Amino acid sequence: MDSDPSQIPVEPIPFEYGLARFAQSLARGRAKIVAIGSSTTAGDGKIKPYPERLLSLLQAKYPKGRISMVNQGVGGQEAPIELERFDTDVIAEKPDLVIWQVGTNAVWQRPDNIPPPPSFDETCRAIRHGLVKLRDETQADVILMDLQYVPAVLTPAKKDKAMAMVRAISELAEDAGVNVFRRFAFMKGLHHVEQVSFDRMIDPNDEHRLHDSDWATQRVAWAVKLAIVGGVDKVWSAAAASNS
Repeated sequence: MDSDPSQIPVEPIPFEYGLARFAQSLARGRAKIVAIGSSTTAGDGKIKPYPERLLSLLQAKYPKGRISMVNQGVGGQEAPIELERFDTDVIAEKPDLVIWQVGTNAVWQRPDNIPPPPSFDETCRAIRHGLVKLRDETQADVILMDLQYVPAVLTPAKKDKAMAMVRAISELAEDAGVNVFRRFAFMKGLHHVEQVSFDRMIDPNDEHRLHDSDWATQRVAWAVKLAIVGGVDKVWSAAAASNS
């Protein structure tokens, strides 16, 4: 079962919107993805991060697409600092698809971070401004990726804030008309529906119980791929229907 995720019942919540720019670029034979975020994107320890895994999965799905991936993750960062990097790290790359992983560090608030992580409200404002900037200065499709469902953000002191951040990301995406990869809901399904233990879902070397294991990272990458394929299919199906 582990070697064939398609046989496992939990799947990601489908995207609301088609990925028009990415689909068109695939059809032309070349597409670029920029992934920006914190340690989930950059990678932590020896576990290969999701962008590299996602690239392999998408290349296998679209072998004629010549897909490239630019990983602009920086561990420990949150949306306000990431927004400061948009001009050089995202917009200058001329992406067809941007995946922006946000929210975790504003909730977790590791006490030894220097400078300290931004507040909840600062993070939400940065996400809002970043989505406007991406809309105005790129033609890329945009996906927001919300928090991971892990013990570090599910403690009594953090759970309410984590769930509020998940809701805020969803609302900000809805206002901007972009998709959300609902990682929190997907991983919650792994834990509650598939009965996968947190010991299997969490990196065994992470004393904070925050970072995904190799197994969970692969499942998340597979789920992102599935959601992206659904977004591409929306566009291609609509185009085929209009031409029939």
